[in-house]
Amino acid sequence: MDHGQISGVPLPVARLILGTMILSSDRQDDADQLLDDALNLGLTAFDLAHVYGGGGAERAMGSWLARRGVRDQVVLISKGAHPNGDRQRVTPYDIGSDLLDSLARLRLDRIDLYLLHRDDPRVPVGEIVEALAEHQRAGRIGAYGGSNWTHERLEAANRYAASHGLPPLAASSPNYGLAEQVEDPWGPGCVGLGGPAQAEARAWYQTKQLPILAYSSLGRGFFSGRISRATFEQQRDSIDGACLRAYCHEVNFRRLDRVEAFAQQTGLTVPQVALRWVLSQPLNVFALVGAASRAEMEGLLPALARRLTPAESAWLDLASDAQPF
Repeated sequence: MDHGQISGVPLPVARLILGTMILSSDRQDDADQLLDDALNLGLTAFDLAHVYGGGGAERAMGSWLARRGVRDQVVLISKGAHPNGDRQRVTPYDIGSDLLDSLARLRLDRIDLYLLHRDDPRVPVGEIVEALAEHQRAGRIGAYGGSNWTHERLEAANRYAASHGLPPLAASSPNYGLAEQVEDPWGPGCVGLGGPAQAEARAWYQTKQLPILAYSSLGRGFFSGRISRATFEQQRDSIDGACLRAYCHEVNFRRLDRVEAFAQQTGLTVPQVALRWVLSQPLNVFALVGAASRAEMEGLLPALARRLTPAESAWLDLASDAQPF
């Protein structure tokens, strides 16, 4: 397993991070099996959130950690301050409330990396950075960052941190993958880095080398190998709604056509090609994947064996018509 470093996180972080949205304390045996398999395969970093399963994902993780005794072997990432049906919640109060909930569910006194699940540009970045830094000083979090934050807001937050002697945001978790996020999958506030429109943002990340925890790196199943152009209309009713809204668009089907051709030529699978593309970019990327079984996790590992060439990457992303094989 390839690893990278995130400032403030003591352990190396696996480049392949397991998303935990499907975990539930109501199905603890299933959660235990998935987490056992992940750890045995070298997936030692886990992405959680206060809102996942109404807290069920964090409770399942907390129970597993308590019974397995493997806390010192894993990197835990969790997120808070997600909006609810009534209001935005990126406030010092909500950050603290969600963090304390998460710690209780996880049965821990510290989370390695804590991200704000959304941003609220109306809130001055100074208030947010000060709140996060206070929780870090108290030992509740090792490092902090933002999910679905634009690069402009990240830059502003880290300027504030630098000018006030505070630790900067250590990581960012936008959508990033070969499938371009054409529409917001869950409503306003979702930030993606894919596609021509986000070239400036990617250039910023390349310069800064800020760690990117790329959510929906396989387009919420768009590049799972189960979706194809030929059968899409017959499959539509069984496809995840967020995948339909965000990724099932012609520009991405054109990418899927090329991924399928590349897979056929190389003997790889569709998800292996798409994941290899993510990890081959000149960015400091960690790919979040929502694998639901040991077989799915094992099927992704060959993607880490080598990187694509720039010509292969450009052709898959429609940036070049020069076929690389």
